[in-house]
Amino acid sequence: MSSSHTVTRLGVVSFLNSRPLIEGLDGDPRVLLCFAVPSALAGMLRAGRVDAALVPVIDLARAGDAWEAISDAGIGCDGETLTVRVFSRVPPERMRCLHFDGDSHTSVILAQLIWHHRYGRPLEIRPLPKAGSLDRCESVLLIGDKVVSAPTRDFAHSIDLGNAWKEWTRLPFVFATWAAPAGRAGNAELGAILSRARDMGISRAAELADRHASAHGWPTDLALRYMTDYMKYTITPGAREGMERFMDLARAGGFVLRTDKVAT
Repeated sequence: MSSSHTVTRLGVVSFLNSRPLIEGLDGDPRVLLCFAVPSALAGMLRAGRVDAALVPVIDLARAGDAWEAISDAGIGCDGETLTVRVFSRVPPERMRCLHFDGDSHTSVILAQLIWHHRYGRPLEIRPLPKAGSLDRCESVLLIGDKVVSAPTRDFAHSIDLGNAWKEWTRLPFVFATWAAPAGRAGNAELGAILSRARDMGISRAAELADRHASAHGWPTDLALRYMTDYMKYTITPGAREGMERFMDLARAGGFVLRTDKVAT
């Protein structure tokens, strides 16, 4: 990134929770922001359509040595997330079939690990119906902004996956991290830029809520609490331990090698 003519294409999550990570970057001539849902970003990075991306951590594990994490900025939690939830018509210990949100990669693996280890139940995993109706679903996994507005009142039970992970492991959880091809020139400089953007975004959380909440379907006060109380944007040593624990469990469960549509 040292050349004044170099523009780094950056794949960014299109949800509200990414806003504190990219504050100021939309006006940075060194960076071009490319927005997509989390599940699309890894494919964009693999295809070379972006130079770096905020990828789901399961995709970082699947990339092996091909990619590297380039910043201590990311999207995580230390307990409740508010926006990574399983809604069910039956108690969690009786769930059999989980319809998953196609925007998710990491969260659907996390749900399967939690149900296997905490409830002793394998889950049949199916994509949400194409029509988007939840009426015939026993249980659904939803992530991101849609959790705030989706019609989930008919579901008797709600399980926050960040909270379930914390209760199970006593560790924070990391959903996404900035990654780029390993050894790419400029990774260190880009990582520093991303960390500074995160620091700026956290300091301007109230302004970001005022500016972006409505466009993402959020009440402003809830958006502010979400970005300041629920989401964690620094991958601390504890968060890194949680990320490594998740990757180890995913490998042991065979999820890292599985790239079929249902497993992602």
